[in-house]
Amino acid sequence: MLSTKDLETISSSTLNHYEANAASFWEGTRHHDVTQNYEALLSALPNKTGLKILDFGCGPGRDLAYFKSLGHLPTGLDGSKSFCEMAAAHSSCPVLHQNFIRLDLPAASFDGIFANASLFHVPRQELARVLKILAASLVSGGALFSSNPRGSGEALNGERYGHYLEFDDYEAYLQAAGFAVVHHYYRPKGLPRDQQPWLAVVAKLC
Repeated sequence: MLSTKDLETISSSTLNHYEANAASFWEGTRHHDVTQNYEALLSALPNKTGLKILDFGCGPGRDLAYFKSLGHLPTGLDGSKSFCEMAAAHSSCPVLHQNFIRLDLPAASFDGIFANASLFHVPRQELARVLKILAASLVSGGALFSSNPRGSGEALNGERYGHYLEFDDYEAYLQAAGFAVVHHYYRPKGLPRDQQPWLAVVAKLC
């Protein structure tokens, strides 16, 4: 078990990395094609505009801007203050500055959650609790999309902490939080499985 001090050290190290590299992160990711992931979430939600979407780990705001361009009402959330400021500037959307392990979300407020390359920063012992908080923030029938690096174990990789799961283990966490998996896939699309390091999962509230 990680102590409270351990959790704070992990979180601070990861966030300090993003703070120090915020501008380069934006330049390096702003043109990434995650269309497949957008479509995965939206296909699990009602086909209408004005959906309330929480972009969990919004980074500098690329995905917020995309969802807003479709007529939805996205809200960002990130633990990095610099990312929150950049996301608000790039998208003109509301952005919550919250640490992933100290979330304070309103109940039944979002139609969907887009967690693209973010939940893997939540330590194993905290993941079930965090998923339950996310579930409680969704309306009935709400959907969670998440994409995380595949693997096993948890560790600091340089300054950033990562918690890596394969599908069966991750599905168990989702089910315990009240989600049912709709479907899952691996990225990048079209490559052999051993060249697909990302696991993407769409789940809905049971």
